Amino acid sequence: MDGTFNVTTLVFLVIAVVIFLKLRSVLGRRTGDEEGRFERYKAQQEARREAAASQDKIITLPRREREETPAKPAQEARPIAAVEERVKSIAGTNEDVAKGLMDIARADTSFEPDGFLKGAKVAYEIIVTSFAEGNRRALKDLLSRDVFEGFSAAIGERENRGETVEQTFVGIKAADIVDADVKGGTANVTVKFLSELITATRDRGGEVIFGDPKKIKEVTDIWTFSRDVSSRNPNWRLIATQAAN
Repeated sequence: MDGTFNVTTLVFLVIAVVIFLKLRSVLGRRTGDEEGRFERYKAQQEARREAAASQDKIITLPRREREETPAKPAQEARPIAAVEERVKSIAGTNEDVAKGLMDIARADTSFEPDGFLKGAKVAYEIIVTSFAEGNRRALKDLLSRDVFEGFSAAIGERENRGETVEQTFVGIKAADIVDADVKGGTANVTVKFLSELITATRDRGGEVIFGDPKKIKEVTDIWTFSRDVSSRNPNWRLIATQAAN
């Protein structure tokens, strides 16, 4: 039995040595491309970081959730009957508003009235806050040229007088569509906003000359938004403002 055991042990020992030599010949072998693969990996990681950083800088003003999103093909649009139901819930008994919204929905199959109203509220807060801060850059892409020039001039006059505005946007109490139509391929929707703000204007010396930094004030604004229905850009621009009667 001792002889059998020794022969068997020797056979397994030889097999183990052969396997070890085979693995050694494969594992640890350098291909000469290690540095190249590492450089490519670093480049890919850097590209991913740059892409993520660029996304963080995008300010989206959704009518549907993303900017510059191509309009949905007609076959993917929701049934007009479904849009009509939402229009009725938004327009209420105002038949002119209902007709105008339906005209827009027929001209632009991707139009969603409730989505538009959501985006209008976002736009209102951004514009009101940016105007108070004097942030022309944020305003430029949200306003028509005429409205931007008016806002920019008002900011410039305020800056020349050395005045600053302190403002806290409390919230929007109500936002109602009061007018809608399509003319010459351009959709126009007018929204009446009732918002709550805490605002105070201070002079060069820091004294409050307008408003109250401790009081919430109700503000009513009537704004008209516009969009070319043939455009692939889903965003709307503010083209007119007016005071409530």
